[in-house]
Amino acid sequence: MADIRVIGLDIAKSVFQLHGVDAGGATVLQRRLTRGRLLPFFAKLPRCLIGIEACASSHHWARELIALGHEVKLMPAQYVKPYVKRGKNDAADAEAICEAVTRPTMRFVGIKSPEQQSVMMLHRVRLILSRQRTQLSNALRAHLAEFGIVAPIGRNGIDHLIGVIADPADDRLPAEARLCLEMLVAQLRIVKEQILENDRRIMASARSTELGRRLMEIPGVGPLLASAIVATVPDPTIFRSGRDLAAWIGLVPRQNSSGGKERLGRITKAGHGYLRQMLIAGAMAVVRYAERNGARRPWLVQLLARRKAKVAAVALANTNGRMIWAMMVSGEHYREPQAA
Repeated sequence: MADIRVIGLDIAKSVFQLHGVDAGGATVLQRRLTRGRLLPFFAKLPRCLIGIEACASSHHWARELIALGHEVKLMPAQYVKPYVKRGKNDAADAEAICEAVTRPTMRFVGIKSPEQQSVMMLHRVRLILSRQRTQLSNALRAHLAEFGIVAPIGRNGIDHLIGVIADPADDRLPAEARLCLEMLVAQLRIVKEQILENDRRIMASARSTELGRRLMEIPGVGPLLASAIVATVPDPTIFRSGRDLAAWIGLVPRQNSSGGKERLGRITKAGHGYLRQMLIAGAMAVVRYAERNGARRPWLVQLLARRKAKVAAVALANTNGRMIWAMMVSGEHYREPQAA
């Protein structure tokens, strides 16, 4: 077989496209393989660099190929797209991946272990369960409102409506409607129990690692965020600085600069939406506390004096993101900033 140095692998569910080049960049391999033939094919190849677009199953295939002795690098799909010359097909995608993985300025994605993927699955399932809880609560409110039964916003309001459904003496609700709503109430109880169990497991995962315990020392970083950070960022050294991590999360300003004039706008929101949401939520809690009781960070107090609370929360979330990277790389504990 020809001397293959770099392979671009376009993965799918059943069919995989390969594009390989030699040391001079000349194309020496173009092949389509089925799922069952992929690993036996790579087992026969000498060690080479393999590029894959980061997606749902990319971490699994990266671990399998690394076990065979190859070097594997994952790349965000949006960074590979500019290398597609024309059209959209598997061969063109594999060729673009092969070219992108050799670029010195390319940014790569850390390969997650099965344990890290399991922790992130806890977070994704929690989001699904939370949406189901909201859906069931809204359905109960809407159906009971048809009979003129309404309740205040919040958990207490839902508890009041559940009491109405459970009371057979309340003649405002017909028997058939009560039977249907009791089914929704039963589902709501099951979902709430599953959310509590899920939260216990996430909290346990955050406290089980030394890094997770250190990250929870940062004001605005709780067990949810610490657990998600540990599972999502397996190797912090893939980011050159804390700003790169903040940019990957989507907390840096959008730029439209040209001709030496810097024009900064709102945050990009182009990164990890889940981490960004929790960072901003945690920062918002710190900002609300600072508004009532003050803060040890003079810059935050000064920012609150001239900007809205949500703007200050985004700025604090950006700072916390950079601090998280520094603590992950250095192995240090959180230190409260001192006034100059």
